[in-house]
Amino acid sequence: MTEHKVVSREDWQAARDGLLRGEKEHTRRGDELARERRALPWVAIEKDYQFDADDGTRTLAELFDGRSQLMFYHFMFGPAYEAGCPVNSSIADSLAGLLPHLHARDVTFLLVSQAPLAKLQAYKQRMGWSLPWVSAARTDFNLDLGASFTREQVQAWGLDEAALPPIVAINAAATGTDIPGYLTQSPAVSVFTLRDGVVYQTYAATGRGVEFLMGYYPILDRVPAGRDEGDGFQTWIRRHDEYSGPQAARL
Repeated sequence: MTEHKVVSREDWQAARDGLLRGEKEHTRRGDELARERRALPWVAIEKDYQFDADDGTRTLAELFDGRSQLMFYHFMFGPAYEAGCPVNSSIADSLAGLLPHLHARDVTFLLVSQAPLAKLQAYKQRMGWSLPWVSAARTDFNLDLGASFTREQVQAWGLDEAALPPIVAINAAATGTDIPGYLTQSPAVSVFTLRDGVVYQTYAATGRGVEFLMGYYPILDRVPAGRDEGDGFQTWIRRHDEYSGPQAARL
Protein backbone atom coordinates (compact mmCIF):
# COMPACT_ATOMS: atom_id res chain seq x y z
CA MET A 1 0.00 0.00 0.00
CA THR A 2 1.37 3.41 -0.95
CA GLU A 3 2.14 5.91 1.81
CA HIS A 4 1.30 8.80 -0.51
CA LYS A 5 -2.03 10.55 -0.05
CA VAL A 6 -4.73 8.97 -2.24
CA VAL A 7 -7.99 10.82 -2.97
CA SER A 8 -11.00 10.73 -5.24
CA ARG A 9 -10.78 11.90 -8.85
CA GLU A 10 -12.71 15.06 -7.92
CA ASP A 11 -10.34 15.94 -5.06
CA TRP A 12 -7.35 15.20 -7.29
CA GLN A 13 -8.68 17.54 -9.97
CA ALA A 14 -9.21 20.30 -7.41
CA ALA A 15 -5.61 19.93 -6.21
CA ARG A 16 -4.36 19.83 -9.79
CA ASP A 17 -6.26 23.02 -10.63
CA GLY A 18 -4.66 24.74 -7.65
CA LEU A 19 -1.21 23.72 -8.80
CA LEU A 20 -2.03 24.84 -12.34
CA ARG A 21 -2.53 28.39 -11.15
CA GLY A 22 1.03 28.40 -9.79
CA GLU A 23 2.39 26.80 -12.96
CA LYS A 24 0.76 29.49 -15.10
CA GLU A 25 2.30 32.20 -12.91
CA HIS A 26 5.67 30.51 -13.33
CA THR A 27 5.21 30.44 -17.12
CA ARG A 28 4.29 34.12 -17.26
CA ARG A 29 7.31 35.02 -15.11
CA GLY A 30 9.48 32.93 -17.46
CA ASP A 31 8.19 34.97 -20.40
CA GLU A 32 9.07 38.16 -18.55
CA LEU A 33 12.60 36.92 -17.84
CA ALA A 34 13.02 35.99 -21.52
CA ARG A 35 12.15 39.56 -22.48
CA GLU A 36 14.60 40.89 -19.92
CA ARG A 37 17.36 38.66 -21.32
CA ARG A 38 16.74 40.00 -24.82
CA ALA A 39 16.86 43.55 -23.47
CA LEU A 40 20.31 43.14 -21.89
CA PRO A 41 22.95 45.55 -23.23
CA TRP A 42 25.64 44.13 -25.53
CA VAL A 43 29.41 44.26 -25.29
CA ALA A 44 31.61 44.33 -28.40
CA ILE A 45 34.25 41.59 -28.69
CA GLU A 46 37.48 43.23 -29.77
CA LYS A 47 39.93 40.36 -29.19
CA ASP A 48 40.97 38.21 -32.17
CA TYR A 49 40.09 34.70 -31.01
CA GLN A 50 41.27 31.78 -33.14
CA PHE A 51 39.59 28.37 -32.72
CA ASP A 52 40.66 24.94 -33.93
CA ALA A 53 37.77 23.34 -35.84
CA ASP A 54 37.41 20.20 -37.94
CA ASP A 55 37.93 22.27 -41.08
CA GLY A 56 40.88 24.32 -39.79
CA THR A 57 41.40 27.52 -37.83
CA ARG A 58 38.37 29.81 -37.61
CA THR A 59 37.72 33.20 -36.08
CA LEU A 60 34.79 33.91 -33.76
CA ALA A 61 32.93 35.66 -36.58
CA GLU A 62 33.50 32.71 -38.92
CA LEU A 63 31.93 30.33 -36.38
CA PHE A 64 28.55 31.99 -36.94
CA ASP A 65 28.51 29.99 -40.19
CA GLY A 66 26.43 32.56 -42.04
CA ARG A 67 23.91 33.13 -39.24
CA SER A 68 23.54 36.19 -37.00
CA GLN A 69 23.25 34.45 -33.61
CA LEU A 70 25.69 32.06 -31.94
CA MET A 71 25.41 30.08 -28.71
CA PHE A 72 28.33 28.20 -27.16
CA TYR A 73 28.10 25.54 -24.52
CA HIS A 74 31.44 25.55 -22.73
CA PHE A 75 31.81 21.79 -22.40
CA MET A 76 34.00 20.78 -19.45
CA PHE A 77 36.95 19.08 -21.13
CA GLY A 78 40.23 20.59 -19.99
CA PRO A 79 43.78 19.94 -21.19
CA ALA A 80 44.38 17.63 -18.20
CA TYR A 81 41.21 15.61 -18.83
CA GLU A 82 41.34 12.19 -20.45
CA ALA A 83 37.59 12.20 -21.16
CA GLY A 84 34.72 14.67 -21.12
CA CYS A 85 32.73 15.40 -17.96
CA PRO A 86 29.85 12.89 -17.58
CA VAL A 87 27.30 15.59 -16.67
CA ASN A 88 28.35 17.72 -19.63
CA SER A 89 28.14 14.60 -21.78
CA SER A 90 24.53 14.07 -20.68
CA ILE A 91 23.80 17.59 -21.91
CA ALA A 92 25.42 17.03 -25.30
CA ASP A 93 23.45 13.79 -25.81
CA SER A 94 20.20 15.64 -26.46
CA LEU A 95 21.43 18.61 -28.47
CA ALA A 96 22.17 17.27 -31.96
CA GLY A 97 18.50 16.80 -32.81
CA LEU A 98 17.82 20.45 -32.01
CA LEU A 99 20.27 21.86 -34.55
CA PRO A 100 17.94 21.96 -37.59
CA HIS A 101 15.34 23.84 -35.55
CA LEU A 102 17.89 26.31 -34.17
CA HIS A 103 19.35 26.87 -37.63
CA ALA A 104 15.84 27.63 -38.89
CA ARG A 105 15.71 30.45 -36.35
CA ASP A 106 19.10 31.90 -37.38
CA VAL A 107 21.02 30.35 -34.45
CA THR A 108 24.30 28.44 -34.67
CA PHE A 109 25.05 26.19 -31.70
CA LEU A 110 28.55 24.92 -30.88
CA LEU A 111 30.42 23.12 -28.15
CA VAL A 112 33.73 24.70 -27.15
CA SER A 113 36.38 23.26 -24.83
CA GLN A 114 39.90 24.03 -23.66
CA ALA A 115 41.30 20.57 -24.54
CA PRO A 116 43.17 20.10 -27.84
CA LEU A 117 41.02 19.32 -30.86
CA ALA A 118 42.32 15.76 -31.25
CA LYS A 119 41.05 14.84 -27.77
CA LEU A 120 37.66 16.35 -28.52
CA GLN A 121 37.38 14.52 -31.84
CA ALA A 122 38.23 11.15 -30.26
CA TYR A 123 35.67 11.61 -27.49
CA LYS A 124 33.05 12.83 -29.93
CA GLN A 125 33.53 9.65 -31.95
CA ARG A 126 33.18 7.50 -28.82
CA MET A 127 29.93 9.25 -27.87
CA GLY A 128 28.53 9.10 -31.41
CA TRP A 129 27.79 12.81 -31.57
CA SER A 130 27.40 14.95 -34.68
CA LEU A 131 27.51 18.27 -32.82
CA PRO A 132 30.08 20.79 -34.06
CA TRP A 133 32.83 21.12 -31.43
CA VAL A 134 35.76 23.53 -31.47
CA SER A 135 38.86 23.83 -29.34
CA ALA A 136 39.91 27.04 -27.60
CA ALA A 137 43.25 25.51 -26.61
CA ARG A 138 45.30 28.14 -28.46
CA THR A 139 43.24 31.15 -27.42
CA ASP A 140 42.15 32.93 -24.23
CA PHE A 141 38.46 32.68 -25.13
CA ASN A 142 37.40 30.26 -22.36
CA LEU A 143 39.60 32.03 -19.83
CA ASP A 144 38.21 35.44 -20.73
CA LEU A 145 34.62 34.17 -20.59
CA GLY A 146 35.09 32.62 -17.14
CA ALA A 147 34.62 29.04 -18.33
CA SER A 148 38.24 27.95 -17.80
CA PHE A 149 40.87 28.71 -15.19
CA THR A 150 44.53 27.91 -14.74
CA ARG A 151 45.56 25.35 -12.14
CA GLU A 152 47.27 28.18 -10.27
CA GLN A 153 43.99 30.12 -10.12
CA VAL A 154 42.15 27.09 -8.76
CA GLN A 155 44.80 26.46 -6.11
CA ALA A 156 44.63 30.13 -5.07
CA TRP A 157 40.95 29.63 -4.16
CA GLY A 158 42.10 27.68 -1.09
CA LEU A 159 39.33 25.11 -1.42
CA ASP A 160 38.83 22.39 1.17
CA GLU A 161 38.51 19.38 -1.12
CA ALA A 162 36.84 17.32 1.60
CA ALA A 163 34.07 19.91 1.91
CA LEU A 164 33.21 19.98 -1.80
CA PRO A 165 30.03 18.25 -3.07
CA PRO A 166 30.62 14.53 -3.80
CA ILE A 167 30.03 15.10 -7.52
CA VAL A 168 33.32 16.98 -7.82
CA ALA A 169 35.50 14.03 -6.79
CA ILE A 170 33.34 11.61 -8.79
CA ASN A 171 33.64 13.64 -11.98
CA ALA A 172 37.33 14.35 -11.45
CA ALA A 173 37.96 10.60 -11.35
CA ALA A 174 35.67 10.04 -14.35
CA THR A 175 37.60 12.58 -16.41
CA GLY A 176 40.97 11.14 -15.45
CA THR A 177 42.27 14.09 -13.49
CA ASP A 178 42.48 15.33 -9.90
CA ILE A 179 40.08 17.79 -8.26
CA PRO A 180 42.13 20.95 -9.00
CA GLY A 181 42.51 19.80 -12.60
CA TYR A 182 38.80 19.12 -12.90
CA LEU A 183 37.90 22.52 -11.46
CA THR A 184 39.92 24.33 -14.12
CA GLN A 185 36.75 24.01 -16.18
CA SER A 186 33.25 25.29 -15.45
CA PRO A 187 29.87 24.74 -17.16
CA ALA A 188 28.78 27.87 -18.96
CA VAL A 189 26.73 29.23 -21.85
CA SER A 190 27.80 32.25 -23.89
CA VAL A 191 25.66 33.93 -26.55
CA PHE A 192 26.77 36.32 -29.30
CA THR A 193 25.35 38.19 -32.25
CA LEU A 194 27.06 39.37 -35.43
CA ARG A 195 25.99 42.77 -36.75
CA ASP A 196 27.75 44.68 -39.56
CA GLY A 197 30.91 42.63 -39.11
CA VAL A 198 31.10 43.22 -35.33
CA VAL A 199 30.60 40.43 -32.78
CA TYR A 200 28.77 41.33 -29.57
CA GLN A 201 28.20 39.21 -26.48
CA THR A 202 24.53 39.31 -25.49
CA TYR A 203 24.07 36.75 -22.69
CA ALA A 204 25.89 34.32 -20.40
CA ALA A 205 24.96 31.74 -17.77
CA THR A 206 26.90 29.44 -15.46
CA GLY A 207 26.21 26.81 -12.81
CA ARG A 208 22.54 25.89 -12.56
CA GLY A 209 21.89 28.58 -15.15
CA VAL A 210 22.74 25.98 -17.82
CA GLU A 211 19.98 23.59 -16.70
CA PHE A 212 17.81 24.73 -19.62
CA LEU A 213 20.06 22.47 -21.72
CA MET A 214 19.49 19.45 -19.47
CA GLY A 215 16.35 18.08 -21.08
CA TYR A 216 15.89 15.23 -18.62
CA TYR A 217 15.46 17.53 -15.59
CA PRO A 218 12.10 19.06 -16.64
CA ILE A 219 10.85 15.51 -17.27
CA LEU A 220 12.05 14.24 -13.89
CA ASP A 221 10.45 17.27 -12.21
CA ARG A 222 7.07 15.94 -13.36
CA VAL A 223 7.28 12.31 -12.22
CA PRO A 224 6.54 11.11 -8.66
CA ALA A 225 10.15 10.62 -7.52
CA GLY A 226 11.31 13.91 -9.04
CA ARG A 227 15.04 14.31 -9.44
CA ASP A 228 15.54 12.05 -6.42
CA GLU A 229 19.02 13.44 -5.81
CA GLY A 230 18.87 14.42 -2.15
CA ASP A 231 22.38 15.31 -1.01
CA GLY A 232 23.83 13.45 -4.00
CA PHE A 233 23.42 16.29 -6.50
CA GLN A 234 24.01 14.88 -10.02
CA THR A 235 25.97 11.87 -8.68
CA TRP A 236 23.62 9.53 -10.57
CA ILE A 237 24.50 10.96 -13.99
CA ARG A 238 26.74 8.80 -16.18
CA ARG A 239 27.85 8.86 -19.79
CA HIS A 240 25.16 7.19 -21.85
CA ASP A 241 27.34 4.10 -22.46
CA GLU A 242 28.10 3.62 -18.75
CA TYR A 243 24.70 3.06 -17.14
CA SER A 244 24.07 -0.37 -15.66
CA GLY A 245 21.42 -2.13 -13.62
CA PRO A 246 17.73 -2.90 -14.20
CA GLN A 247 16.82 0.68 -15.14
CA ALA A 248 19.45 0.80 -17.88
CA ALA A 249 18.44 -2.66 -19.09
CA ARG A 250 15.01 -1.30 -20.00
CA LEU A 251 16.49 1.25 -22.43
